[in-house]
Amino acid sequence: MLHDKKVALVTGANRGIGYELVKLLALNDFKVVLASRDPNKGDGAVQKLKGSGLDVSFVMIDVDNQESIRQAAVTVDQKFGKLDVLINNAGVYLDDNGKFLTTDLSVLEKTMSTNFFGAYYVIHSFIPLMEKQGYGRIINVSSDYGMMRQLSRQGAGAYKLSKLALNGLTRLAAAEVQGDIKINAVDPGWVSTDMGGPTAPRTPKQAAESILWLATIGPDGPNGGFFRDGKRSDW
Repeated sequence: MLHDKKVALVTGANRGIGYELVKLLALNDFKVVLASRDPNKGDGAVQKLKGSGLDVSFVMIDVDNQESIRQAAVTVDQKFGKLDVLINNAGVYLDDNGKFLTTDLSVLEKTMSTNFFGAYYVIHSFIPLMEKQGYGRIINVSSDYGMMRQLSRQGAGAYKLSKLALNGLTRLAAAEVQGDIKINAVDPGWVSTDMGGPTAPRTPKQAAESILWLATIGPDGPNGGFFRDGKRSDW
């Protein structure tokens, strides 16, 4: 039966942490929707995973485009009738190490659009699928750069501000949800991806493994928290 399996969706998932999350969720018996703004790359990633026998499908989501998010929510509702797990993984890092007040405004606007407003619109569009069944797990992939103490250090100002806002969104939304719906943020650490660079100490698989547990927490699990490797972090 279709509803025997939980359904999960991961944004920004054609590579890196998102791709590994899709793989791990599918290996843990989820039906997984891999979301990507690039249909060719997204479909290519899905075909590779399907070749390994995993239950994965594709939907196009550009988190900077509200209509694409709305259409994706309609598609998921029509195909599955529900959504159990949502992982907001899509993000950008466009900063240099210069002063925040001299940051190119286009960098700030693009960073906030993707890292904060993108996550907000995705939650706004998909949470009705969780509310109608009274169950859901939402995970916002944040960063230790979103901690308040990081704001006193120069560099990556737009990125830091966007992740601080994402953490705030996590707490605000968690305070409003009802039923067995949990919304948490997670810091995956410094990961060797296109964003993190080749010298980062953690692999995308290690990062994904550190996030997966929040997708499967029970009704007594945390809500409105910020975690790294299963341990609560400061905001």
